[in-house]
Amino acid sequence: MKIQALKDKFEEIYGEPSESVFFSPGRVNLIGEHIDYNGGMVLPVAINLGTYAVLRKRDDQKVNVISLNFESLGVMSFELDKIKYDADLDWVNYPMGVLYILQQEGFKTPFGFDMLFFGDLPNGAGLSSSASIEVLMATIANEYYGLGLEGVAIAKLCQKSENQFNGVNCGIMDQFSIAMGKKDHAVLLNCDTLEYENVPATLGDYRIVIVNTNKKRGLVDSEYNLRRTECDTAFTKLQSAFDLRKITSLCDLTPTEFLSVSEVLTSDSVYKRAYHAIVENHRTIKSKEALNAGNLVVFGEWMYSSHESLSNYFEVSCKELDLVVKLSRGLRGVLGARMTGAGFGGCAIALVHKDHCASYQKTIADKYKAETGLEAAFYIAQISGGTARVE
Repeated sequence: MKIQALKDKFEEIYGEPSESVFFSPGRVNLIGEHIDYNGGMVLPVAINLGTYAVLRKRDDQKVNVISLNFESLGVMSFELDKIKYDADLDWVNYPMGVLYILQQEGFKTPFGFDMLFFGDLPNGAGLSSSASIEVLMATIANEYYGLGLEGVAIAKLCQKSENQFNGVNCGIMDQFSIAMGKKDHAVLLNCDTLEYENVPATLGDYRIVIVNTNKKRGLVDSEYNLRRTECDTAFTKLQSAFDLRKITSLCDLTPTEFLSVSEVLTSDSVYKRAYHAIVENHRTIKSKEALNAGNLVVFGEWMYSSHESLSNYFEVSCKELDLVVKLSRGLRGVLGARMTGAGFGGCAIALVHKDHCASYQKTIADKYKAETGLEAAFYIAQISGGTARVE
């Protein structure tokens, strides 16, 4: 949807012209899945699909919001001085939570807004639409309220909002990559220390193709929290058993070190969660080296290896995601594929040569529908910068 069309819609709904337009990207994690809360290294990119906000400031404490993605819900409202979680407000709890955490941190929120949101990210597909909205709201508040927050602080604040206000025990990767994204670069982030570097993601003739399985992700919240608990259990046991040096997180262990003490993990499921996290961290480091060397073939093989681990060790894949990756591996022009996001449905990504993108999409669509009865959706993503005012 064009920005002018969004501005026209804003004026139609609110009766006055808007003041500004902001855009917040979604994110695709190239590799390093389910290790952001284990102190590991992740390698996400911000993409050119995301969330727009068209707005104007108000003179009172009222915030009016409408999303064109949920237009039937109409304009919903809340008061800045009376914020509390409200399930009836649905998606509005994401921007509302950010403003609540700002208040808890001692920042002033002296006036409200009229706001119109529109996202071209597929809902519930694992491309971080919630984090996109959170960082969008924080960036708007930062500019309009003159808070002086840097990108890292915004990411931490938005993570706290999702954890404490919306009750999802997520790591910081999504918010960080959306706030700190850089065009044509991946963000290599150490989730333990928040040290990061921008890694050139020079893909040449290859494209990131996002494949939305359209499999609903019903188990994700409960299973996500269970995986975190299992990882915490593994770390506690391994920390006690490993005496060569102090380890500060699960991913502080190398794969070789892990094998030397893994017998203390008597639970098969806890062992498998730890195995995935520690080896996935190693894959991410090696993937960064492959990108720096321009070796996309090696990078693609790390993607395949990552998916196999997520499916067999972390057990967060599903038959639909596994099928997309299996089909991808046999197709000309495809270097790698894997699930991305929390799992149990949602999206896979593939690294596909530009001359084969059309045939790739047709082949996957036909074979996927034949085996699952579901229609896959495809998006060719470009690596974009982070959240910012666009007009």
